[in-house]
Amino acid sequence: MTFSYLCVLMNEYFRSIILQSTGASSLIGKEMIQELWSGYGKIMRVRLENASVESVVVKHVHLPIYNKHPHGWNTDIGHQRKVRSYKVEAAWYDRYSKNSAARLPKCLAIETQDDQVIMVLEDLDESGYPLRKRVVTWEEISSCLAWLAQFHASYLGQIPAGLWDIGTYWHLETRPQELAAIDNLRLREAAITIDNKLNDCKFKTFVHGDAKLANFCFAKDGQVAGVDFQYVGGGCGMKDVAYFIGSCLNERDCEYLENQILDTYFDYLQIAMKERNEELEVEWRSMYRLAWADFHRFLKGWNPDHWKINSYSERVISEVIKRL
Repeated sequence: MTFSYLCVLMNEYFRSIILQSTGASSLIGKEMIQELWSGYGKIMRVRLENASVESVVVKHVHLPIYNKHPHGWNTDIGHQRKVRSYKVEAAWYDRYSKNSAARLPKCLAIETQDDQVIMVLEDLDESGYPLRKRVVTWEEISSCLAWLAQFHASYLGQIPAGLWDIGTYWHLETRPQELAAIDNLRLREAAITIDNKLNDCKFKTFVHGDAKLANFCFAKDGQVAGVDFQYVGGGCGMKDVAYFIGSCLNERDCEYLENQILDTYFDYLQIAMKERNEELEVEWRSMYRLAWADFHRFLKGWNPDHWKINSYSERVISEVIKRL
């Protein structure tokens, strides 16, 4: 990416913010990392001259007049959800991120101008987390579970002011169209009860809200850092755990390793909490399959042919509905 292209993407005010926040003398465009979902902006790696770090990651949000969703959900509901998600992420980095025991990028600056926002973030690649995984070993899964446990322990009992009251991008209240599209009448009717049970848990924390494998950056020694906090908010930690496992294991391993997954996560969580909390563990363990069914309720309406919908998920959904 050339410097002239960077100039097109960001105005002079935003470039000055990057320079001020990093102490750099000038910017050189290095690469485009990715476009944001549905054309709402870009994430760039920007090289710096005469700064203490070689580069930063800049998330540049530029809200479009007409959004383009890859699955056709081009509605005002979806647009407003995305708009709020970027406000939530800005609030997260501004108010809460410094309190996380789990590794995540440091935020150097957040600035808003009209319909644009930039977040200047630590470049985790430069900080020793350059690896992205599509296939993971058990040890790498365990590292991600440790990250989730540390993250959840950091925010137990806190009120998510400025964040989503109920975290995750598939939260039922924000997905009425997907609910209406579900063919399975029993699941559609059970959705509200499943949602209420998860929301009414006694022990709440902040959930990452999009803790898929693609949002973890790995170091060569297997340690991990998490990114992308647009859907962080209140809730039961099992939502993150179930969603993460579904993003990286096949249906056989999801079922075969279920007890090992939960045992590992709760071992890490009990260590991360200041005091052991057996009551929390009992409650959250009982909600793992509820959380699994909750996400797959969304998938069944959003994209019923998605690869994550499998026989294990169908059995979990049936079991959950029977027990309601």
